Amino acid sequence: MLTHAGTQTIETEHLILRRFEYADDDAMLKNWVADEKIQSLYSEPVYETKEAVRGLLDKYIGSYAREDYYRWAIIERECGECIGQIAYFLVDNKNHFAEIEYCIGSEFQCRGYATEATKAVIRFGFDTMNLHKVQICTKTINLPSKRVIEKCGFTYEGTLRDYFFMKGEYVGRLYFSILRSEYESR
Repeated sequence: MLTHAGTQTIETEHLILRRFEYADDDAMLKNWVADEKIQSLYSEPVYETKEAVRGLLDKYIGSYAREDYYRWAIIERECGECIGQIAYFLVDNKNHFAEIEYCIGSEFQCRGYATEATKAVIRFGFDTMNLHKVQICTKTINLPSKRVIEKCGFTYEGTLRDYFFMKGEYVGRLYFSILRSEYESR
């Protein structure tokens, strides 16, 4: 049975994962939500104004009242800014699994932050939420994300071919997971 705890602050070596705050709006605009490439790789719209970001933050912050809502702002310790986000955007209470999504702003990629944040959220899922399985997916064209997923120890489960239609062509969706038994044996 899942134990819901809501979005709690998680600290890692280089990052603080915490609830979003309205004061994150400028950093979000600067670092990732206005970037079409970043947003399209995880199938989200581009937000170009503070008003649009405010609407997104209303949704995120309003959802924190629910114990089964898990979405973290990724704060880089060095600069203190929101550089991306990570979430269990799908939580299946009946089958005891959750699926992770994340994004990191272009300027902060290739520093290990996505891997560090994902490993922390995996740990939270198994140790705090009592999940049986954590799953994650990425587009076949997103090779950097595939590398993050592999570094985090996920097992490839399969590909949904031609899942997305992007810029005039079809793109597949790769699925990966970690079972509790695999997590505990590491």
